[in-house]
Amino acid sequence: MNKLVKTKDLYASQPEYLVELFESSEYPWEMLPKLKDYIKALIEKGIPGYTKLSDDVLIGENVKIYPTATIEGPTIIGSNTEVRPGAYIRGSVITGEGCVMGNSSEFKNCILLDKVQAPHYNYIGDSILGYKAHTGAGTICSNLKSDGKAVVIHGEEDYETGLRKIGGILADGADVGCGSVINPGTVIGKNTTVYPLTSLRGVYPADCIVKDQKTVVKRV
Repeated sequence: MNKLVKTKDLYASQPEYLVELFESSEYPWEMLPKLKDYIKALIEKGIPGYTKLSDDVLIGENVKIYPTATIEGPTIIGSNTEVRPGAYIRGSVITGEGCVMGNSSEFKNCILLDKVQAPHYNYIGDSILGYKAHTGAGTICSNLKSDGKAVVIHGEEDYETGLRKIGGILADGADVGCGSVINPGTVIGKNTTVYPLTSLRGVYPADCIVKDQKTVVKRV
């Protein structure tokens, strides 16, 4: 079971306004330090059909934002996305279309591709969630090591990122069960499902079921 970590192996497609960012980053975590300036440039340039909610927040068509949500910029929210009550968007956040940003969930310096769902009590910090990725209620993308040192991605080899903050790297179709903790720099492959109440660390292959950190079986 290959533990793939390159951007092209984890994400099949992106909204047009994110293609340049993805194609210029061999590894997904390379996008994180670029994200704030990339979003600012997009807001300044504009996206067809999108309107400014404020000077540094751009939203697509049919976005539903509940009154108790908080949105700080720079942020771009894709069309047909729902921002539920109590959601806290802390800035440097960009989504594709049809996403769910859940009640009492926090988002910071992250990318959500089309149809991502983080619907209940989630923390999504310094993370990238692929097409139709889903995080169950209470799932946390932990983005800072307890010793404060730079995150190392532990796959088939060790990748020195040089970044202090990396959360979860979830490929297209990844599904994480309720109450799980995605430790800093964890990569979850395409269409892999994670059992609830799991603490994740390292790189997990595509098309698998993760029952716990050491029990990974191929989906049949």
